[in-house]
Amino acid sequence: MTSSTWTGMLPVEDTALAVTDSGGPGIPIVYLNGQFATQGYWRRILADLGSDFRHITYDERARGKSKRSSDYSFEAAVRDVDAVLEAREVKRAVVVGWSYGAVVAAHWAARNPERTIGAVLVDGAFPYDWMDDAMEQRIRKLFKRLNLVMPLLRPTGLTPRMSAAEQAESNIELGKLSREAELGPVLDGITVPTRYVVASGTSFGSKGDEQEKIRTSLDGVTARNPNIKVSAKVESNHGALLRKDFRAISAAVHEVARLGE
Repeated sequence: MTSSTWTGMLPVEDTALAVTDSGGPGIPIVYLNGQFATQGYWRRILADLGSDFRHITYDERARGKSKRSSDYSFEAAVRDVDAVLEAREVKRAVVVGWSYGAVVAAHWAARNPERTIGAVLVDGAFPYDWMDDAMEQRIRKLFKRLNLVMPLLRPTGLTPRMSAAEQAESNIELGKLSREAELGPVLDGITVPTRYVVASGTSFGSKGDEQEKIRTSLDGVTARNPNIKVSAKVESNHGALLRKDFRAISAAVHEVARLGE
């Protein structure tokens, strides 16, 4: 157990991750970011949960203050959870993931039940076939357009140090991993207390009611697996709920921590 806050760079494979560990005797929580987000997004939730928990946050490869890598795959993201927890000498933790991080959290919890106290999946990890050829082309075009402004934003830390093509590939890989045939069995295999906090409305890049249709896939998940429930559906959209509805996420954390201990 670490008694005081530690912040530093953790060498992992061919990169180094920027990690912050609040220390203390509380139940450990590891927070898994959105696809191109940083650990700073969790600050309201960390403050709300307070010192009853030990908070471990980190920037994924090429995000925030972390270094570039030759591997931005989903499996690398799952391996990095192991690396961070091992380095911080944490044997069991609650995993909390938002968006892309929710899919990482679901896989990690399914693979490591003995190390997972519980999981909170924040508006992500929906088993739905939204990735088809048309969507793949739409994603590639979107990131190609963003490539014009990303170099200007990169020094501010608002965009990852990844090329537009690398970001597009990461997004497409997520879509394929989110298909019902891929993600459904992962969720069915989770044996620890797991709670979803679900947003409302659209997310960046989605159109019309696409996102709401995707969220309906949870009905089948909760019907099949009694360990998984929807803790709350909040008014905020995908991008705003960490800021506006952090208390709903905190409540879900308290619930899984109580059930899993």
